[in-house]
Order: sequence, then C-alpha cells, then structure tokens
Amino acid sequence: MSRSKSEQSALPDELFAAGSSYLEQLLDQYRQDPGALPAEWGAYFASLAEEQGDDAPPAHQQMLTRMAPAASAAQQMPLREGDVEYPSRAMYLIHAYRVHGHLHANLDPLHLNPRPVTPEMELAYYGLSEADLDQVFPAGDLIGERNRPLRDILSHLKKSYCGCIGPEFRHITDSARKHWIQSRLERNAFRPDEDDDTRRHIFGRIMHAEEFERFLHTRYVGQKRFSLEGGESLIPMLDALIQNAGSNGTREIILGMAHRGRLNVLANIMGKSLAEIFTEFEGSQLKEEAHGQGDVKYHMGFSSDVRTPGGVVHLSLGFNPSHLEIITPVVLGSVRARQCRRGDKARREVMGVLVHGDAAFAGQGVVAESLELSKLNGFRIGGTIHIVVNNQIGFTVNPHDARSTTYCTDIAKIIHAPILHVNGDDPEACCQAVEIAVDYRNTFHEDIVIDLICYRRHGHNETDSPEVTQPLMYRRIAEHPTVEQVYRDRLIAAGVLTAEGADAMVEAYRDCMDKVRRAKNRPAPNVLNSLQGRWEGFLSEGMDEPDTGVSADLLGMLVRKVHRLPAEFSLHPRVEKIYEARIGMMDGLEAVDWGCAESMAYASLVYEGGWVRISGEDSGRGTFFHRHAVVYDQQTGKSTIPLRQVENGTLSHFIVVDSMLSEMAVLGYEYGYSVAEPRALVIWEAQYGDFANVAQVVIDQFIAAGESKWKRLSGLVLWLPHGYEGQGAEHSSARMERYLQLCAENNMQVVYPSTPAQLFHLFRRQLLSKVRKPLIMMAPKSMLRQKLSFSSLDEFTTGTFQPVLPEQEIVPAATRRVLLCTGKVYYDLLAARNERGISDIAIIRIERLYPFPVNQLRSALAQYEGVREVCWVQEEPENQGAWLYMNNQIRKLLLTEQKVYAVTRPEAAAPAVGSIKRHQMELSVLLDQALGKSVEGMLV
Repeated sequence: MSRSKSEQSALPDELFAAGSSYLEQLLDQYRQDPGALPAEWGAYFASLAEEQGDDAPPAHQQMLTRMAPAASAAQQMPLREGDVEYPSRAMYLIHAYRVHGHLHANLDPLHLNPRPVTPEMELAYYGLSEADLDQVFPAGDLIGERNRPLRDILSHLKKSYCGCIGPEFRHITDSARKHWIQSRLERNAFRPDEDDDTRRHIFGRIMHAEEFERFLHTRYVGQKRFSLEGGESLIPMLDALIQNAGSNGTREIILGMAHRGRLNVLANIMGKSLAEIFTEFEGSQLKEEAHGQGDVKYHMGFSSDVRTPGGVVHLSLGFNPSHLEIITPVVLGSVRARQCRRGDKARREVMGVLVHGDAAFAGQGVVAESLELSKLNGFRIGGTIHIVVNNQIGFTVNPHDARSTTYCTDIAKIIHAPILHVNGDDPEACCQAVEIAVDYRNTFHEDIVIDLICYRRHGHNETDSPEVTQPLMYRRIAEHPTVEQVYRDRLIAAGVLTAEGADAMVEAYRDCMDKVRRAKNRPAPNVLNSLQGRWEGFLSEGMDEPDTGVSADLLGMLVRKVHRLPAEFSLHPRVEKIYEARIGMMDGLEAVDWGCAESMAYASLVYEGGWVRISGEDSGRGTFFHRHAVVYDQQTGKSTIPLRQVENGTLSHFIVVDSMLSEMAVLGYEYGYSVAEPRALVIWEAQYGDFANVAQVVIDQFIAAGESKWKRLSGLVLWLPHGYEGQGAEHSSARMERYLQLCAENNMQVVYPSTPAQLFHLFRRQLLSKVRKPLIMMAPKSMLRQKLSFSSLDEFTTGTFQPVLPEQEIVPAATRRVLLCTGKVYYDLLAARNERGISDIAIIRIERLYPFPVNQLRSALAQYEGVREVCWVQEEPENQGAWLYMNNQIRKLLLTEQKVYAVTRPEAAAPAVGSIKRHQMELSVLLDQALGKSVEGMLV
C-alpha cells in the first residue's frame, strides 16, 4: 500500500519531529543511494541542494534554518499567572502517551483483561483537568500544529498510540530509529481510510482464510490441521508484506513458521493447490516414496513466485518440525546465503519473515539466541520482520504462567527492536502495521516485531477440548463473531460491500473448494524434488569420487599467497613462525601438519572458484592455536584474512566468523546457509565436540532427518574436537555414538581422520563431489601436534580420502592379532607397539565409520585370513564410542573361525574421568589389553 497525499504533505511536521541528528543520518543514506529513501525525503534533500546552487551536499545549517520557524513558535505561549510550568504540562502528557499508550490501546479482540491503571496518562497527574481541554498548549514535536487546544492534542495522541495499533519503541536508544517510528505513528493518525478496492481485497483475503478453515473442519472431521481461526488477519498481513516488499526491490522472501496456520499460508499465500492439500488429508492417492519417511502435512515447506508491482518475488516457506522456533536461525542462514550469492550488500533483495507463536516466542531460548545474531557482522541479514500470532494461550497454559513479562514480545527489547501490538480483529490496522514494518526494515536494516493479538477458536488441535482448562476464555470465544463477520459488518456499514455481494463471494469460494474436492481425476501430490533450481546437477544418491589431489606447483604458489603478508604488517612472532613453517611444508622440507593441511584445502578450493564458510566460537584463530585464518597486526590491532587473497571469481569466497557463544542458533544458521547454497563448503566448528549437544534438536531434526522427512539435502560439516587427554568429562568426547545411532538410509557421513592429508582430501571431496550429505567429523585436539600423524607432501598431490587405512609395517603372515580402531587411539597403540618391539599385531584404521566401508575393510582384512583374533579398540567407555555400532558391522565381514573382541574403558555414565593420573592409568590398562599375549579381560 502506497503512502497517501496527506502523509506526503506531513513532511514538514516530520522534519521538525525528527531533530537534526535523524536528518543527518538520512542525509548520509541519501548521499550513498538517493533511491534508498522514500520519495518525499529524496525530494526534500534534492531541494536543499538546489537552494545551495552547486554540487556540494546540503549543509547542517540549512536543515536547522528550515526547522527554526516551527521550533520558535513553541516558545511563544502565554503563561498561566504564577505557574511557569503550565505550558509544558501538555508536553509531559505527550511523553506519557508515547511511553505508556500501548497499555490503553484497543488490542484484545476478546477484552479478557481490564486495562491497567496508568496515572501518568491522567490529566490530574499533571495538574490539569477537563477545564483545560480548550486551552491552547505548545505541542512540542508532536506532528501537526505547534500550538493547539489540549483537546486536539489528546485526540491526536489517542489515535496515534491508543487505537488498534499499540506501539512500544521508547526503549530504543538510537534517536534516529526512535524518531522515525514516532513520526510515522503520529502521521498515521491523519491517514485516511483505505480506498474501497483495497478494503474489498482485504476482505477477500480474510474470507478465503476463514472459509478454507471451515471447509477443512467440516469435510475432514477430527483431523489435525492446527487452524488459523481467530488469527485470519495473518493472511492479508502477509499479502500486504509481500506486495509492499516487492514494490521496494525485494526479490526473495524466506518464510519460517511453526505448524499453526501453515496450511492456510500454503493455500492462500504460497499458492499450493487445493487439490494437493485435500489429497494429503485423504491420504488415498499419495505416491509411495522410494526413499525416506516423509512428514505430516503441517510441517511441509513450499516455494512459489508471486507478482508484485515491483516485479516477481520468489517465496520460500521452510520445512519445520514440531520444535516450533527452531526454524528461526535456519531461515536467517538461508537468507544470508542468498544475499551473498546475489551480491546483495544492501540486504534489500532477500528478506526474512518469521511467524511465531506467543508462548514459543517468549519461552524458547533459540529466539533470544537468534535475536542476538541479528546485528553481528558474520550473521546480520539487514533485519527480519517478526509476526507473533498471539493466541493469548500456550496449549493449555495461560500467559501469567507462560512468561514473567508483560508481553510475549518483550524478549525482542534485548536488541532494541520496535514492537507494534495490533488487534487481530482489525485487518486494516494489521496491514498498516506491516507497511510500517517493511519501511522500517528497509530504512534501518534492523529487526521489527508485530504482535498480532488474536485468539485460537479451537484447542491446540481440533480434537482438543480447551474449555476444560480455559472455561471463561472459550465461553467468550464462542460468543465472539469471527474476523470475517466483524470486517464484513464494518464494510457493509461503510457502504463498501453489500450483504448480497459478500454472500456471493463466500458462495463462489465454497463452490470452488467443493468442485476441487469432488473431482474424480484429481492429480496426486507432486513428489518432493530437492534437485532443482540451485540444486540442479547435484546428487542425493550414488558414488562420486572426484580427484582431490593438487599439484605441488600450485600448492607452492598458494601457500606463499596466503602466508606472506606485507612487510608493514606486524605479525605476532608465534604466528609468523607458524606461517613460515607452512611455506617449508609445501616446499617438501618438512612433514605437513594439520593447520597447514586445512589452510591449503581452503586455499585450493577458493582459488578454483569455490566458496568456503567456517564459523564457530574462536574459529578465526582456532581454539587450539592451530588455524590462524584471521591474524592481527600487533601494532595497530587491525585484522586481516590472508585466505581472501586467493578469491577468484564472483562466487569465490573465504568467510571465517568468530561466532557468539551459542551452539543451537549458530548451528541452525549454518544448516540454513548450507541448504540454500549447495556450492559452498559450510563448516560449523564446536569449541569442544560435546558442546554440540546444546544444539541436539538441529542435529536430530534437520541434519540427520531432513533428507528423509523433506528431501532437503545439505553438505554441512560439523567439526567436533574429540579425543581423550585427561581433560575431564566435558572436553574429551564428541559423543560419536549419538551420531552413529542416527545413521540410516545413507543420510550422512561420520568420519575420524587420522592424518592431515586425510583432512585435506576430505574437505576438498566434500565440495567437489556432486553428492551432498552432512559430514560429521571427529576432529583432532592433541593430534594437531602429534608428529607421528603428519603427512608428506606427496600425499596431497595425488590420491583421495581413504575410508580405511591398512597396516603398512607388519608382515601379514606373521600377524597373530588385528586391531581395528579409529582416530587418536591409533597413535597411542602405535607408540606402545614400537616401544614394546611387537611385530605380530597389525593395526587397521577405519577413517569413515558411516557409511560403513564394507569393501575397503574386507580388502584390508583379506591379508589376515589366518588370524583368529580381531579386536576393536577405542578410548571411550564400553557403552559409548563406536563399539556398539561396530560390533555387528565387523562380525558381518569375518570368517567363521575368526572372533571379535573389544578393548574399551569400563562402561560409565560420564564420558571421561576428571583426574589426569586416573586417565593415564586407564590408558595403560587399555594398551596392555590390546597389545597383550592373551585375550583375557577383553569384551566378547
């Protein structure tokens, strides 16, 4: 909806209200991009330039001069005899309405709770009474006449702050943003009603939303759908948002929402066909999926294109499990990836919109974590529009038991986001709130929240009985007319609709739905296909093993490009030594360590046109001082990212982000990023592997099951430091057993590389392969400096990642026992074997645990047909680690006369002991058992 003429003519009022600091911020925006501001502001700054008569920018003094007449008028009010404060009392009242007006706004359709007593909004609080209503007072920066009767001031304030939109914005500390909201709301009081066509369009959207729910309720009795009834104004809101955003240059909108109202949004916003939705309810014609489990209809996503006055806008609704708010960071990551792909540095072309529930918005911690991401350089997306569908209840829990705050939206104040509470029974006010939200987001590139206060006509689902726990509320709801009826009556009273015309619209839509439902040749729903659009050409199944070696010449060039900084850059001496050593490693002068291998994997991929993003706590330097992808000048403190020197093409990026102290939101964000951009190697690094359990819902619902449920592919890498060094329960295990338990249907990869060359090939393979699967990597800690693990340069120039590394030193014919292991424990076994001079025990490393390398392990074991003892060795306790998974896998490959044993730590509730001495004693026992003469004491 465009601005009215009355709003445009109010610019002089806004000019006075804004203050010079706000004007200067707008002027800076105008200088950078004149088209980024609303037309009236562009015209204003252009007129200042014309007055000045040359190309110089408008001067600060010019703006003050224009403001002066209006400001001085407020200084000339007569005083009441003996009362010097009398003229200023109206100003105090104005301030009170701006701060507290939302408490007295008409927001609750059900009028469940009495309005609070707010003395600051009473005339008597300021020594005023009704006798003063016709007295003229200075109105300060209130939009409109500078001096006016108190009666007019009050009327204006009530329209601005106590109507069907109740704003909260005085908590904002930035003056420009605060003045913008204030000015917009106070100009909104003079806004005329929407034109008749717009109002009829809004009614049509409301009617479709309500009739759709009513149709499902009567035709598919007893089926869950988590209806939108009571909150139907969400549909015209989203419609207005899309049209307004599209008119202002947005080309993609990524939506995230929980299950309530999702089917309605799919039908009436996303454009999913009624035939497909009805077939999903019936279930009789669903095609059998060749792979995967599928999901319930109210978790499904969708994408479509919508026409707007500014062009076509692509809509994408994210798939979401029942974990309500977990979609929030996923959407944010998806938006950021798309902005990066488009080169959308202004962050206007791709917008995120999140639809929340009231109880979840207040109660789920991922909301606060995601809000905190909104202003961080590595995560900002230029503002998200949040719409909270506030049913005033959470399942059966009342608001006073669901939160400690006045509003469910108070959590958004942590980022100083403005909040617009709006009455869900007033669709026009709801659309006006959306218009303000889109303009605010595009002006300041910050989050804004709309609290759509409505109700839930049925229970949590349609089979529930909410009157059992909320008898008064549901008695009120039963008596309350629907949103469609309320708005219909309003339009009929205004002469915009006739009763006959409204009835005809309803009947036409009902007939349409009925014909679709009764159609005999209704097509079956489309099978989900993720391999289209940006994903075209990628694979979800099959084998693709690209050549991941890199020539020595290229590695030599790259290592110098990313490890030689300008002479004037003052590197820390320790980092300088590491950088110089890496150059020697790539020249073949010494063995290649883990930090160098990782750096060269990134450098080669980026140089070849690839896109790499790694984020996590301390990822720039690396928790264990091994990476140094970000380095700091020791004299100036300025940082640089040397790997960016090899970026080579428009989509060639190296991005490294030190994230905030969050696992759940950041991992969800990176998952969303990886799904939106298959051509990027996206890595999330846990500070320690077991910290990932804070983000378990992302792992369970998206990473492990996203392909099976929704056909969503991802190549996300989880970098999980793992290894037992006596550092206690929270710094030892990445809980590999949990990931192995989640493995099925070829859904992901679980690996534990034991050499730098394996890491190098693994990362290059992850991006160069056309197959996209999440990669769960147990990553090195003490191994980072274990010289036995270092690789030769030749291992980087040829070959690929090897799922199994066979024994290289022990003669098969002389072998009496084969040890199978993975990761760091190999070097403990190797060192102990060498110290003891043992020559009849072979050690085979399994580098990829899932998918289990059947052929490679069978080939490695084939040399040992005469060996009777095959033993799995792990650092972890018996009930943890890989043993319970590996036991069955190994047995399938052995000969009848061969027997499987296991050497582990004793089963335990915690992953590791806290005492370094006890750790060393346990390790000694483990090595003695594995390398001993007999199998006594081993698990069978």
